[in-house]
Amino acid sequence: MSGTLGGRLLSLIRRPMRAWRHSLLFRTVVIASGATTLAIVIGTVWATLAIQSDLLGARRDQILADTKRAVDFTQTAVYRQAAPTDRAAVQQLRNSMTDNLATASSTNLILGLPIPGASTADAPASFTLYGSALVESMLSDGLREQVRTRPETQWYQSIALPGEDGRPVPAIVVGQQLEMPNVGVYEVYLAYPLDDVSETVRFVQGALWVMGLSLVVIVGGIVWLVMRSVATPVADVSRASARLAAGDLAARLEVTGENELATLARAFNRMADSLESQIRELAELSLVQQRFVSDVSHELRTPLTTIRLAAGVLHGEREGFDPITARSAELLYDQVARFEVLLADLLEISRYDAGSVELSLEEISMSDVAEQVAESFRQVAWEHDTELHFTGAMGDDVIPMDPRRIRRILRNLVGNAIEHGEMQPIDITVAQNETAVAVGVRDHGLGMRPEDSARVFDRFWRADPSRKRTLGGSGLGLAIALGDARLHGGTIEVWSQLGVGTHFVVTLPRGEQSEMESPIRLEPQEQIEAADGSAAGSATRETLVVRHDQEEGT
Repeated sequence: MSGTLGGRLLSLIRRPMRAWRHSLLFRTVVIASGATTLAIVIGTVWATLAIQSDLLGARRDQILADTKRAVDFTQTAVYRQAAPTDRAAVQQLRNSMTDNLATASSTNLILGLPIPGASTADAPASFTLYGSALVESMLSDGLREQVRTRPETQWYQSIALPGEDGRPVPAIVVGQQLEMPNVGVYEVYLAYPLDDVSETVRFVQGALWVMGLSLVVIVGGIVWLVMRSVATPVADVSRASARLAAGDLAARLEVTGENELATLARAFNRMADSLESQIRELAELSLVQQRFVSDVSHELRTPLTTIRLAAGVLHGEREGFDPITARSAELLYDQVARFEVLLADLLEISRYDAGSVELSLEEISMSDVAEQVAESFRQVAWEHDTELHFTGAMGDDVIPMDPRRIRRILRNLVGNAIEHGEMQPIDITVAQNETAVAVGVRDHGLGMRPEDSARVFDRFWRADPSRKRTLGGSGLGLAIALGDARLHGGTIEVWSQLGVGTHFVVTLPRGEQSEMESPIRLEPQEQIEAADGSAAGSATRETLVVRHDQEEGT
């Protein structure tokens, strides 16, 4: 259960990350919304602080004016009355002062305290309105000190009053001196709750946040609509390009309007028209070329048959000719045979180019096929002073194949190995595993340079044009072998090192395998051991491994 939940959470995390990487629309909306949110947050906080500061400043000035008016009114009223002469008169004057302060001010939170050293013994200890929540403990020592020592100035500070629900209520308390003739001087404090200011600030702040969130949604929607109008045509271009790349030459874009996107669509359609025209022209030229090669090859077969018969007759009677004529008859016979091979290869290549090649599959052992090819070359190898070493597969190596084409592949590889093997032994090895069956043909002859190995499967290409062919050949053998291997879903790989030799590995899958691993290592074992045993920094070797598989342009 936990694994499923973790997988879902991981999927939820990966989904926006994938959208961020692959969707320009999603990325733009997120960036625009994030930037707008940040701007709105900064603006809302700044506006809230500014409004709060202005409201507090205005409320403070109002409170100071209200306090001054109440104290001045009370002080004037006190001076107009007769100075008290007994405790009853003092008590009456105190009550009158309290009433005047409550009447002249807009608050009932009033507290009066006598100033020590400036009041007589008859001065009341303190006075306050009934039910006032303002008590002496709420006043700071600093505030009281300033009020006592600076009678000409109003002093204030922020305090917290107990609220009805138990939560503190912000307030401002203002202190000022008030004189009672013949009795003493009092420090008078009036407190004003600021809950109305807090409510206003909260309302404004809430309104700003609602407006900000609305703006984020609106801006995100606007950006989404704008980007969608731009991203949708771009996505259409991408899809049309993919269709065009996949071979759908009819892929076109719908052109609407006269804006930049319409210009892009028209330019894409013009490019697609041009590509379609050129591709069709090239396809027609290719068909003409293939038809020409096929027709010429077929047409040449009739005169070639006649020439081959005549050359055979001359070759059979060469013993009665003079030496020059006899040698000419031999050359004619050999070259006609080579010409016949060239025509057959040209026809086969034309079939590959036309895509008309089909396999005739049979369930056959690769070891049997490779051994038959090796036996067919025993005489040729003996004539070239070369030994053929054959090693069959250990285990079942029966796979579906076209035996004629596989034999052709192996004949090409073994023939080339004999021709370029410099009379060194040639190893033919068959191996198998769960996914594939492979044949390796290893010679210990000339080898090739890296640039030669990269082109070894090109048509009519030779590493050394001046080198004489001893086994004939048309220059198309390896190109046809590569085509045969690809037709089976297999690969041909080549490893070569100048002066050491060459190793070809043909790998065919067991049935329809999505992935296969060759059971034969491409680089020969002795080269791996030599590389492992050599010291670092030794002379570099010109070695190249070239792989030719289902993809073109390896």
